[in-house]
Amino acid sequence: MNPLIKLFREKIYIAVILLIVLLMIGVFGFRFMSDYSWVDSLYMTVITVTTVGFGEVHPLDDKSKIFTIFLILTSVVILGYAIKVITEYILSKNDFEELKQRKMQKKIDSLKNHIIICGYGRNGKQAAQKLLAYKKPFVVIEKNKETIDKFQSELVPFILGNANEDEILYQAGIERASTLISALPNDADNLFVVLSARQINANMNIISRASQETSYKKLKLAGANNVILPDRIGGDHMASLVVVPDLIEFIDNLSIIGKGNVNIEEVAIEKLFTTEKIETLRHLDLRKKTGCNVIGYKNEIGEYIVNPGADMQLKPNSKIIVLGRPEQIEKLNSLYDIV
Repeated sequence: MNPLIKLFREKIYIAVILLIVLLMIGVFGFRFMSDYSWVDSLYMTVITVTTVGFGEVHPLDDKSKIFTIFLILTSVVILGYAIKVITEYILSKNDFEELKQRKMQKKIDSLKNHIIICGYGRNGKQAAQKLLAYKKPFVVIEKNKETIDKFQSELVPFILGNANEDEILYQAGIERASTLISALPNDADNLFVVLSARQINANMNIISRASQETSYKKLKLAGANNVILPDRIGGDHMASLVVVPDLIEFIDNLSIIGKGNVNIEEVAIEKLFTTEKIETLRHLDLRKKTGCNVIGYKNEIGEYIVNPGADMQLKPNSKIIVLGRPEQIEKLNSLYDIV
């Protein structure tokens, strides 16, 4: 908690305690000095402290009048203090929220080649968790303030607003972003976001969620590089668990960072050696150097080759897919300075 907010809360607690003590002094004073009943004593205390100006229950003697004067003056001071503290707390809280938002926006403005996630529902949240595991910079656009208040942290930066608005996309740094994930629940909203994003940044990678299969082609035409149908993927996954359960369980373990026995990673060829001279997998010899196995190769035109041979030539703008235990992947990243 912010120290300033904590200080104001302590002051509020003090003000409440002083008010309670004042009420108790008033009640006991009228009860024993003026011989009022408990109800009448409470009534006289409340109308005196609040200065509403109602008449006395019974005429007061000189001693009770002096006590009443003391009660009025004390209540003015304590009530003034309480109002002052509460007002300062409200204003400081608003200032703190604004300061926190400025700090978050400054952090977002410094991001480059980051990922923008539109919507923080089930799919958006899973995407954020995966990106956190891979330590990829990202920002989330969410229009529900309650969701932001619940999940916002230093690790998950949020922007409050509608992803359909270009101003909000610019606020998220879309012109500097490398990827946009549109995970909104409504296909029409996703379509609008994809259209806007493609108009602003023609080179970025766009991944969109779709609920209906009829939306797939429309989203692709709008500019999405990939369209994901969660319901279809879920159905396929459940059926696969019936047909080939052990294989699916093994594949699931590959995708759980830090929890499975093995990890799978893609590595650009340019990160392994200078591409002035074309090398082969045999020359690279990752198995001996790191313990990782090369299980796939994506060539410069986007074609995939499963289980490539040792004499496979590694050309520029291509990637290899490696499989290994977490410590082997870590050794690979360390050896080639892969971030």
